[in-house]
Amino acid sequence: YYLYGAEHLNLENYYFDIPVVYNEPVKKWINYFVSRGRDWFERYSARAGRYAPMMGAILEDQGLPRDLIFLAMAESGFNSKAKSWARAVGPWQFMPFTGKRYGLHIDWYVDERYDPIKATVAATKYLTKLYDQFGSWELAAAAYNAGEGKMSRAIKMYKTENFWDITKGRYLKPETKNYVPKIMALAIIGKNLKSFGFEDIEFHEELDFDEIDVKGGQDLVSISEALGVELEEMQRLNPEVMRWFTPPNVDTYKLRIPSGMKTAWSECCKEKD
Repeated sequence: YYLYGAEHLNLENYYFDIPVVYNEPVKKWINYFVSRGRDWFERYSARAGRYAPMMGAILEDQGLPRDLIFLAMAESGFNSKAKSWARAVGPWQFMPFTGKRYGLHIDWYVDERYDPIKATVAATKYLTKLYDQFGSWELAAAAYNAGEGKMSRAIKMYKTENFWDITKGRYLKPETKNYVPKIMALAIIGKNLKSFGFEDIEFHEELDFDEIDVKGGQDLVSISEALGVELEEMQRLNPEVMRWFTPPNVDTYKLRIPSGMKTAWSECCKEKD
């Protein structure tokens, strides 16, 4: 998709794999992120360094547009621990019911909505379903925010499948009306950092890890001590583990450890397992 009407911005990149327009609502969000919301954008983008490459690869593997990572950016600012007032959590802000529906395990010990990889896989399933149902990425994204039922009723009510026409009515909440232009603004800036003066972002290091099999109910503190790794780092790599220990209701649990530490684990601790 080519971004028409924005030639005067002298962007490095006018091409997107989701529909992006340059209209008043989108302009408003661009202005926000380059002025008052500048700190937010820098923070989101720094975190994108850690998560966006992996998320983009998963989206592409599932045959979805890579630029849908900007939907996750709008949802959580790539914060895997993000929580909303409505009980939606994780980088893709899944509600418990929707998370479970798309294969995420949620109980007292583990909440896979926080896992950036598993949650992205679930998001691709949900977004594919929404796109198949609504036939456009604008409507699919709006439905991701408002719910399928609400969007279906809005389409019936206004007798149109044009997202921008639907937003002229009063039925959708301002949050949903703002959601799609916000994603588009993030995509325009995110793919044109230089044009908007964001050259100095210090991107977080890309997510990288090894995996080990440990027993259920094993203490994360002792694992991190044995490996000589900060507990915080173990928690950062395994944000879905909700307690100080791996879930006791499984025989073995796949735990992520810092990249390159698998050998150290087999030398020091495999017997403990």
